Amino acid sequence: MCEFCLKHGEGEKWYLQARNYSEDLLSDLRRYKFLEKFADPAALEREIAKANTGFDRLGKLPWFLRTLFTRLIVGKMKKIHFGQVVPIEDVEQIFALTNSVVRVACVCRQSALGAEKRYCYGISIGPNGGKLLEIFQALEEKFTGGVDDNRFEMLSREEALAAFRRHEQEGLCHTIWTFQTPFIGGICNCDRVDCLAMRGIFTHDVPTMLRAEYIAEVAADACTGCRECMRLCQFGALGYSAATGKMVVDQTRCYGCGVCRAGCPTNAIRLEDRAASPVAANLW
Repeated sequence: MCEFCLKHGEGEKWYLQARNYSEDLLSDLRRYKFLEKFADPAALEREIAKANTGFDRLGKLPWFLRTLFTRLIVGKMKKIHFGQVVPIEDVEQIFALTNSVVRVACVCRQSALGAEKRYCYGISIGPNGGKLLEIFQALEEKFTGGVDDNRFEMLSREEALAAFRRHEQEGLCHTIWTFQTPFIGGICNCDRVDCLAMRGIFTHDVPTMLRAEYIAEVAADACTGCRECMRLCQFGALGYSAATGKMVVDQTRCYGCGVCRAGCPTNAIRLEDRAASPVAANLW
């Protein structure tokens, strides 16, 4: 189990614990101040610019200083805003646990592309968006002078799951996020091109999220070597063996998102418990 499961899940999957979605946690002033940055467009843009500048500066440091500062940054992020990869099966369980799903524009894509892309989903145990949505709407009115209901798109569980399956076909990786850990407020769909968090991992070697509790495996007898799964993998964890004509998973790279399965025509890929993998059990 990952460290969040031990700290915030008592040895179970931490993101399947109802207490980590409790609206009582939203009374924390630090959490409110953090959410305020998300609602203030100017403040959010400054935070993103600050993060990008910080990543660039970090990459220019000598390795020993870079290692030290990376540990400090990640330690701080784990207390404030940190994620974990989750496969679609666990997304289904999360939606079953919560009572509201609200689709909103992704701030990473807005910053990177200058266009609205609705890849982020707020989740709440409260009905009609819950207290979290109330806070965001109040903050939006504070900063913009009004509330645009079109920004907050209420979805049923069925509609949300259908959207997530479409995201899988696009190769997007599902990730769940805290807002002042351990409170969980949203699920995103990430890629390594436009997502700030994944750029932090792959461009700057700064872990911004935990790997999933799973690892992918290929059943050689079912694999045809078509390589469709490679098209969907954000992590470069799939390789093709010319000698066998089969796909192979590099479990040291695999984040266990399971998105590769969406492209496999023979259902040759399955997810296994990460703890059972000799090479990946301790890779988070």
